[in-house]
Amino acid sequence: MKRALSTHLFVNHRLTVALLNKILQAGIPAVEIFCARQHLDYRDKAQINELGHWFRDSGLTLHSLHSPMYNDEIWGRSGPHAVITITEPVKGRRLEMVDEIKRALEISEVVPFRYLIQHIGVSGEEFDMRKVDAAFSALEEISLFARQRGVEVLLENIPNELSSAERLLQFEELTHIGLNYVFDTGHAHMKEGVEPAYQLLKERIRSTHIHDNDGASDIHLFPFLTEGGTIDWKTAMASLRSRENQYPLLLELKERAEITNPLAAVAQVFEQLDAQ
Repeated sequence: MKRALSTHLFVNHRLTVALLNKILQAGIPAVEIFCARQHLDYRDKAQINELGHWFRDSGLTLHSLHSPMYNDEIWGRSGPHAVITITEPVKGRRLEMVDEIKRALEISEVVPFRYLIQHIGVSGEEFDMRKVDAAFSALEEISLFARQRGVEVLLENIPNELSSAERLLQFEELTHIGLNYVFDTGHAHMKEGVEPAYQLLKERIRSTHIHDNDGASDIHLFPFLTEGGTIDWKTAMASLRSRENQYPLLLELKERAEITNPLAAVAQVFEQLDAQ
């Protein structure tokens, strides 16, 4: 399967051309950039322009951009006001959040990419029809803005009551919004299970997030290399290979102190997954 890596692995470090060069030299042909301002500041034109020049001359493909989850530079620790969520029921606040996502989408005018990865709500969020309506309104606006820039919005299954695999299908039934999906193995493992969730979404999966966990905590473990992961990767890979031309195998991992050479570890994970 085609290989790709999310820069989520380096999200606490500024994204530089030096880091992208290391990813390319590690034999990884495509990336998803995680849009967090301490990593990639979508408001910083100098950083965006530098990346744009580099991507034009490099062999690395920018497959996708992960929509911002916070508007601060400290991973939301500045307070609840920093959270960016399209389920905000107050229209004025929601429009401010949509504008943040649009600023991230404007990166495509300098560095083209195919997909924007978008959450509906935050982890653990409860179901509420007002939030469904809010998300639908936001996604209509975001999708139009994205399409005008050649970008397709993908919805991600996440561990809450608004956008698990089952809820994403319900959201489509209620709204007919017609969006495709990014399939997250770790999040599926925390909800329906990897295989049942995959079967629900498989027709419209266009990208993936591959990582492991214990079934309870969203800890983005390296499959095979870190303790605590409980996904059955043989079964998971059999499912993913059944439609492998629809999407890449894209690792979305969390930096860990005990893994001192993360790109070498990424190569090991790919080899282990291929062997399943």
